Amino acid sequence: MKQPRSYLFVPGDRPERIAKARSSGADAVIVDLEDAVAPAHKGAARDAVAGALDAAQPVVLRINGADTGWFADDARLAAHPGVAAVLLPKAASADAVAELRLACGGKPVLALVESAAGMANLPALSAAPGMARLVFGSIDFQLDLDISDDDQALLPFRMQLVLASRVANLPPPVDGVTTALDDVACIEHDARRARSVGFGAKLCIHPRQVAIVNGAFSPTADELSWARRVVDTAAASGGAAVAVDGKMVDAPVLARARRLLDATRGD
Repeated sequence: MKQPRSYLFVPGDRPERIAKARSSGADAVIVDLEDAVAPAHKGAARDAVAGALDAAQPVVLRINGADTGWFADDARLAAHPGVAAVLLPKAASADAVAELRLACGGKPVLALVESAAGMANLPALSAAPGMARLVFGSIDFQLDLDISDDDQALLPFRMQLVLASRVANLPPPVDGVTTALDDVACIEHDARRARSVGFGAKLCIHPRQVAIVNGAFSPTADELSWARRVVDTAAASGGAAVAVDGKMVDAPVLARARRLLDATRGD
């Protein structure tokens, strides 16, 4: 199954925006009951979301953390057929994932890794039954570790998420948000940086970010042209050693070319 490249947040207390989010081109919509909703409005937001969920167009639901008083009710709502998967904030242990899945009817879980504890427990977290994908909560992670730089200082941690995902046979992880809403160059830089180090998707906080993110996580025309040349040349060689653009085509190169072409199927 093709994995989402873009996940667009919608505040849980503004369920009327779900339809607009679906029409934005985002591969997945996250309805947020956590950071986007003030504590005094949590219950009302949950009720509003319950009335807006549609089994024909399921969403991802970000619930409140396991250490909050809202967790149990949020997890029960996640069992609704209009919820495709659950985004667990402050994910730090396999036990929390198991508790959530028990309460939500076994829905797939996306683990939002946004603390030192979550990063340190990546092997167990990524191997937890029902784990669908790892997500980098980069802003809260920076706060937890008192990191001001959101570029090179976070690279080792991004790579840990990529490695853990691969070892656990999960899809490539999802990178965190870019807070710039109108800076196209910044959004594209962040998305292409994530893709270059092995991420497969990115969180979006505004519809204007979606097309940029989708483009960054899709093969370019030049990449597809190269991939077709590699596959066609290898097929015509009858197993003999070949070169494309002056470079040897060995098994890993051919596998990468086929992966690029596979990424466009169904578009």
